[in-house]
Amino acid sequence: MTITQLEYILSVEKYRHFGKAAKACAVTQPTLSMQLQKAEEELGVMLFDRSKNPILPTQEGIKIIEQARHVIREYKKIFSIIDAAQYEVRGEFRLGVIPTLAPYLIPLFAGDFVKRYPEVKLTIEEFKTEEIIELLGRDELDAALLVTPIVGEAFIERVLFHEPFSIFAATDHNLLKKAKVKAGDLDPTDVWLLNEGHCFRQQVLNICKISQDGSLHDNLKFESGNLETLKNMVLHSNGYTLLPKLAVMNLSSEDRKHVREFHNPIPTREVSLVHNRIFLKEKIITALEAIVIENLPAELMSMKKKNYEVVSIEAN
Repeated sequence: MTITQLEYILSVEKYRHFGKAAKACAVTQPTLSMQLQKAEEELGVMLFDRSKNPILPTQEGIKIIEQARHVIREYKKIFSIIDAAQYEVRGEFRLGVIPTLAPYLIPLFAGDFVKRYPEVKLTIEEFKTEEIIELLGRDELDAALLVTPIVGEAFIERVLFHEPFSIFAATDHNLLKKAKVKAGDLDPTDVWLLNEGHCFRQQVLNICKISQDGSLHDNLKFESGNLETLKNMVLHSNGYTLLPKLAVMNLSSEDRKHVREFHNPIPTREVSLVHNRIFLKEKIITALEAIVIENLPAELMSMKKKNYEVVSIEAN
């Protein structure tokens, strides 16, 4: 069995469609189908149930696909070793990032990175945390910018910075009457939330010490996947939401009037560069880590540990 056949098998497993898998592998569908059939004949088992739509792996196929993933990972390590022995940082690199980080963090370092490392082809994509964890496990991402710690996952987490939360409240809201806010001041029925699947949502629920979602209106339930949308709901309606420091730093001077900081210890999120323990593309990962830290605002880098408390991304 060849490496190419294993790559075709993984592509079919990913796309669950022969045509899409063939396109991703830059071959014709008949070529891919023929190579897959040869692999199945050599193994003596059917890897995929072609009667299903979408195509699904068989029970034997699931085990073989997982082993194929390990083989391809080890195969790629050969080229990683060669790259590591060379001076320049180069190669393709796929970086995942969660939506509550992307609009504020990526602009800080992406331009600098591509100028400094022109031989790196950097692809950055937004996904929710659960999606990123799955993609990292399948080697479809090389690394990711995530909120950590991630419980129960065997990844390396390179902590980049700690980012405090702030309150963003509507005009005349009681929270704006305070110089600083305590977690106990927060009304759980008065908060605008991100929708399910965002770790930021769970952190807000943990800060507010609620397990059930509140609702500002009996006849309106609104959740968004975007912090900017929540901010605008506050400005044009009522209630409050929480914003991370980088989002607050992007606010206009007028909008900053709606911000209140927390008393110490300040609820904070830990942001890390996360990757698999098998060191593929380590040179790029190390370069990326250095450039992100180099381009962070001084306010984030000067935070003292005694002044903040990292909020879990797991349900309390």
